[in-house]
Amino acid sequence: MSALGGVVRSGVGRRRVQTVVVGLVVMIAVTVAVLGGSLMVAARAPFDRAFSQQHGAHLTAQFDGARAMAAQLSASARVAGVAAAAGPFPTATITPASGRGGPVQPITVVGRAGPGGPVDAVTVTEGRWATGPGEIVLQADHRLPRRLQPQVGDALPLSGPAGGQTLTVVGVARSVSETAGGWVVPEQVAALTAPGATAGYQMLYRLAESDTAAQIESGRAAIEASVPAGALAGARSWLTTRTNSAGSVVLFVPFLIAFGVLGVLMAVLIIGNVIAGAVSTGTYRIGILKALGFTPQQVVRAYTAQALVPAAVGAVLGVVAGNLLVVPVLAQTNEVHGTTDTGVTPWVDLLVLAGALALVTATAWAAASRAGRLRTVEVLAVGRTPSPGRGQWAARLAARLPLPRAVTLGLAQPFARVLRSATVVAAIAFGAAAATFAVGLGVSLNAVQATESDGDVVIFPGRPISGPPPEGAPTVAPGPPQPPDPVAVVEAITAQPGTSGYRGVAPTELTTAGLTSALQTLAFTGDDSAHGYQMISGNWFSRPGEIVVSRPFLTATGTRVGDSLVLTDHGTPIDVRIVGEVFNVESRGMQVLTAAETLAATQPDLRALEYHITLTPGTDPVGYVKALNAALASVEATAEVAEEESDEILLVVNALTGLLTLLLVTVAALGVLNMVVLQTRERVHDLGVHKALGMTPRQTIGMVIASVVVTGLVGGAVGVPVGVIMQRVTVAEMGHAAGFNLPASVIDIYHPAELVLLALGGLLIAVLGALLPAGWAARTRTATALRTE
Repeated sequence: MSALGGVVRSGVGRRRVQTVVVGLVVMIAVTVAVLGGSLMVAARAPFDRAFSQQHGAHLTAQFDGARAMAAQLSASARVAGVAAAAGPFPTATITPASGRGGPVQPITVVGRAGPGGPVDAVTVTEGRWATGPGEIVLQADHRLPRRLQPQVGDALPLSGPAGGQTLTVVGVARSVSETAGGWVVPEQVAALTAPGATAGYQMLYRLAESDTAAQIESGRAAIEASVPAGALAGARSWLTTRTNSAGSVVLFVPFLIAFGVLGVLMAVLIIGNVIAGAVSTGTYRIGILKALGFTPQQVVRAYTAQALVPAAVGAVLGVVAGNLLVVPVLAQTNEVHGTTDTGVTPWVDLLVLAGALALVTATAWAAASRAGRLRTVEVLAVGRTPSPGRGQWAARLAARLPLPRAVTLGLAQPFARVLRSATVVAAIAFGAAAATFAVGLGVSLNAVQATESDGDVVIFPGRPISGPPPEGAPTVAPGPPQPPDPVAVVEAITAQPGTSGYRGVAPTELTTAGLTSALQTLAFTGDDSAHGYQMISGNWFSRPGEIVVSRPFLTATGTRVGDSLVLTDHGTPIDVRIVGEVFNVESRGMQVLTAAETLAATQPDLRALEYHITLTPGTDPVGYVKALNAALASVEATAEVAEEESDEILLVVNALTGLLTLLLVTVAALGVLNMVVLQTRERVHDLGVHKALGMTPRQTIGMVIASVVVTGLVGGAVGVPVGVIMQRVTVAEMGHAAGFNLPASVIDIYHPAELVLLALGGLLIAVLGALLPAGWAARTRTATALRTE
């Protein structure tokens, strides 16, 4: 082994605390970086690959066949900015009469002679393409289990305007652009269109510039200007499809980036502090090395290598941990695309590994460069004790405080090494910021889940009882349940003491131009329909013909609050106006909320309503349900206490947040530990003097802990505002990544008392980091300390 290697090995083994700190902080930073980078790639890589291979449509446009002819639409392919186009394809909306035990909803079918073409080359995954009337190819639906999806060879009877017809499923295909729910031959569309109605048309465009929403909107406007006024009924951007395809994975990226930034900054600060401290406490040893012939560059390389050894181990462990954590998060993306991606991305691993080691090298080299500049004679003569006079002003001020002398001595110690103390303040601040951010993120996510509240009590109309019925519930005879009389149910609800409000909810499926899949629609009755919903802009609906929707719906349809559009229910058009934007994550924001009277023309079955009841404060839900079931004894309806379901994605986010916060707080505490160890070793002779003058072990512990009080309080005070800013920015970005605007109740969640407690968390981190070196200082023998120079 070379002399330089021996110095490196000796330094790593001797400075165990510093070695552990460097290894842990690098491991955590690399873990978060690998996790975030892998998820960013995984969220889009499968979609982008498929989109490129299938020449996906940047813009899927739906046109009103009564306002534009096919030749006029074909001419739109030559608009400036359009790189390629396919169509026009005739379209219709059909409703299967029955399913395979799964939900039945309207779907948009497109008349298309073949799966290929310059835009949206559909991939047939099973069976074949439709070649004649009576045949249909269905889009693979990842949202339903395979056992619930129609299979090749199944007969698909239709209801609504096409009622009485039956289509045979001859194939299953996948369109990465999601341009249709199914495909038939073009001549089949006329038979599927309602009598007297005109079939719509679909055009698919690839744009020359399509990377941003503004570029997509520019292309859409140019296309709309090239066709007759009012002909463009709706358009969907590929950016919306890509966001939806990534599912919940995109939600993880913003908060992982936030933790990654914290981890990197803490790594730079703490590693720099560790190496600077090693140089400070090893000045005498550095002088000896130089006296033995080591050049300044060799000394710098030795101390840099002492940081690189544990950093390399930590980086490798971080890569492994990051890849292990990414696997369960990718389950949904794999289900969407039918892929089996593990999330392990070698180039991400190598990039993060190389970046981490380069950062450690640069930081350690900068901190160790002081060792190369030290003059041998001065180092051997002076040693490592801080120069007299450093922090004397702080010691004099602290001595005036009405506190025990041991405590005042500790309070003044951080001012003897101001730069070192500043780096520890920063590390504590980052730890406090991580804790503040984690608490805020958790509260925000819980606030999101609270917006999905179904009330305190739910009445299921005509629901057969499985297992023992709730106490007080009516006995249900075997056989199909009969819907209850809505008037009798409402009378029982309003007459029940403890009722604050109620809403009846009737779900149905509607379609609109430009969207290929059905929209889940909730029709409301009652005086509490807005309960649990948070408005972003506009107002809640107040009369028939008004609807409230979420941002993803507005984005997908290219509409805004105040616009009018036409919804279709089993072939019956319904003119509605958007009066408000609501925060509603159900159906990924593609849900329509309206009054039941809006759908009166389609005769919704109001007897199939579910009733959600809000209780007055202090009402016992169990007693209320028992009494209400007694009142409902004359009708077949059952009341139960509403159960809150935990969102799996929120649980995963909370778990990851808690884990990463714990790791960052631990690293911050280790940074404090490292500083206190350095201070104690530098002042070990002073410690011996204090003990010789009568300082007890308990007073020694108090002095050491007091030495971190100032840094802890300052770090907490600085870190809390940083954490609040991180929470606001990250939560907003998570909402935007999912396509939502968030209400103030989700973002503004901190209270003054909570912020004070979180600020004191910085002091807690500092004290936890100081406990071990305080115990070591208390156990140090006086004679041993006095002999140390």
